[in-house]
Amino acid sequence: MSYLLILALLLGCLAATVPVFMALFFTGTFGLVFLLDIDPRIVIEVLYRSMDKFALVVVLFFVLCGNIMTTGTIVKKLINTANVLVGFLPGGLAMAGILACGFFGAISGSTVATVVAIGGFMIPALIKNNYDEKFSVGVMTTAPILGVIIPPSIAMILYAMVSNDPLEALFLTGFIPGLLIMVALSVYAYIVSKKQGLPTLERPTFREALKVIRESIWALLLPVLIFGGIYSGLFTANEAAVVACFYAFFVEIAIHRDLKLRDVKRIVVSSAVTSATLLIIVAGASVFGEYLTFEQIPNKIANAVVSSIDSPWVFLLAVNILLLVIGMFMDIISATLILTPIFLPLLSQFGIDTMHFGLLMTLNLGIGYCTPPLGVSLYISGATINRDLVYVSKAVMPFLLIQLAILLLLTFWPDLVLFLPRLVYG
Repeated sequence: MSYLLILALLLGCLAATVPVFMALFFTGTFGLVFLLDIDPRIVIEVLYRSMDKFALVVVLFFVLCGNIMTTGTIVKKLINTANVLVGFLPGGLAMAGILACGFFGAISGSTVATVVAIGGFMIPALIKNNYDEKFSVGVMTTAPILGVIIPPSIAMILYAMVSNDPLEALFLTGFIPGLLIMVALSVYAYIVSKKQGLPTLERPTFREALKVIRESIWALLLPVLIFGGIYSGLFTANEAAVVACFYAFFVEIAIHRDLKLRDVKRIVVSSAVTSATLLIIVAGASVFGEYLTFEQIPNKIANAVVSSIDSPWVFLLAVNILLLVIGMFMDIISATLILTPIFLPLLSQFGIDTMHFGLLMTLNLGIGYCTPPLGVSLYISGATINRDLVYVSKAVMPFLLIQLAILLLLTFWPDLVLFLPRLVYG
């Protein structure tokens, strides 16, 4: 009976548009103090413990790094490079946008930041170059999912924090899925553009291409620095985030000279606000998670599921459907922190690798950015062209179907996801 009361209280708070962190915090506190009669001081201890995690440093600095690039011209240079590489192909401008999402995602770790930085620039550019408006909106609303799939991913960082998976190995699970999404979306863009007979851009000469790449070399070296440093053992993922920030600051101020010292305060304050928003969600989810642990709800759910499902494939299919539905109503940070402790006991029962599941959870919830009613990317893209939610939701449908097909492939072919972690770490 108490479970139903807690569930009703949580859903009621969310339905009443209470901020997610407050809904989680108050629901968890109510369950611990009033239903379980536990000393309220434990709530303070949980709040402190949830913040006292070094892994959160990665999140803070990658948020800062993304804001530095958005304010400066690193983003523009990444787009120019992508355009030189594929812009002359049929559908090349759309492919350039997809590739730019991959570049930016490999630095920022955020889908929302990718939609704002790349989508805000590319959607008007595509429409100006005679691409269909729905196609333009659809591709540049869904391609930014690469921000949470291609490392570094903020969602993966939080999943690793809960599951205790090695973060560097978990990051490796995102490269092949990210590449698959980029290729699949690019092939679709090629087919659509070829069918509609859209004009292609002029192929750049070798000298022109070399000039653009030379101008963008400092921007292109940033992901090389991050991943080269991590996987060469030069520094950890935590240290990589700090190095990336200092590198981006130095490049924008001293080399590109597009960032002024007076902009630094605004960037730091904006990053601090964004980071604080993430941290209070972590804190609220931790209190709610503490209640679930005391009630042993994850174990009870695990026993109920195992008794009714005997196939790991059926289980994964059911979880995919559940996560897609949850992603429609809850942000990826909250969902990851709440659901990971519930699913972890089930994974060992079915013999499912936790890193494989982490990638599937990230992809499922990442798709939620593009599904109504709460898909943040839909609202951002809609605001860019002054269109409503229904219009943008229809525009993204073909691209979501492609991503769902890739999700099914990755669900039933775990070796594809785990190939790189096994190759590097054995």
